[in-house]
Amino acid sequence: MSCSDEYVSHVAGDLIQITPQVQAKLKKAKYGVYNHSAVELCHWTKKSFANEGSCYKHKFYGISTHRCMEMTPAAMNCENRCVYCWRPAEFYDTLKMPAELVDEPDVIVKQLLKERKKLINGFYGSARNNKGKLDESLLPAHYAISLSGEPTMYPKLPQLVKYLKTLKATKSIFLVTNGQEPAMLKRLADEDALPTQFYLSTNASNKKMFHAINRPLHRNAWERWWESLRFLATVNTRTVLRMTLIRGYNDGHDFVDEFAQMMAEGNPHFIELKSYMHIGMSAERLKHNDMLEMDEVRDYAGRLCTKIPAFEVMDESAVSRIIVLQNKERRVDRWIKEYLEP
Repeated sequence: MSCSDEYVSHVAGDLIQITPQVQAKLKKAKYGVYNHSAVELCHWTKKSFANEGSCYKHKFYGISTHRCMEMTPAAMNCENRCVYCWRPAEFYDTLKMPAELVDEPDVIVKQLLKERKKLINGFYGSARNNKGKLDESLLPAHYAISLSGEPTMYPKLPQLVKYLKTLKATKSIFLVTNGQEPAMLKRLADEDALPTQFYLSTNASNKKMFHAINRPLHRNAWERWWESLRFLATVNTRTVLRMTLIRGYNDGHDFVDEFAQMMAEGNPHFIELKSYMHIGMSAERLKHNDMLEMDEVRDYAGRLCTKIPAFEVMDESAVSRIIVLQNKERRVDRWIKEYLEP
């Protein structure tokens, strides 16, 4: 497929839409799609339906896996072309989402809930799945605004977060960002629309590494990311720095000091260290051996804790090759038990 004959998004009926060709590819991959937004049932949600395990967000923070809705209001819009991304980053084609061309937050949520229900309905036919869990999953308690693209590009993100908070079943909202839209992060704070937990992708300790891994389109991408990091150091909500470890790119011991200094300045509540996983579209850019073994992730975590003693290992998930560190000096309860209504 070439960009000349199949653009990812176009304007139809005065709204941004993913092209029918790409929509078909996404639906074949079991996405639910509505205009420029998308939803998916992740691997762990499906396993949870069959009582075969839960994702690390449940193990680390108490998030209910089968009641987690992974969604995005910017399915094919991103400022980076990250080498490790398992999404179809090669098809992203725009850096602009004008407010007058996007769906309203309530429309996005209602339509994606319908799409998600269609995906869930297919699991009722198997006796191995827990019908009670399937019924419960129709009313999400947790929203992970991530999935694909960069959600902070959606110009009505504060309204989206506030709308999700009004839903009776909502207990928590996680927002994952690449840090390229610091102005939007500040808007979330200024408009009283902070998520329960911010994730900032933290994969590079210097500008050269940043460009090699994230392949940004903005010339000042490194500076934009640092502005986001400094914002997260002071924001009044839970924060996580999420590092994807890739062999030969950012796993070297020579970089530990740089990462430690950066993470200390960001002063997050948690640091997640996760091996790159050789799945999806990333398999066309990286090799299987670029994944780290769990022992290597543990070793890296130990070296990092030595450099920033404010952090200690909180937990790990070997099956996902991930370790989470907790900030002892900025401690919060790891368990998310309830969400306060706005």
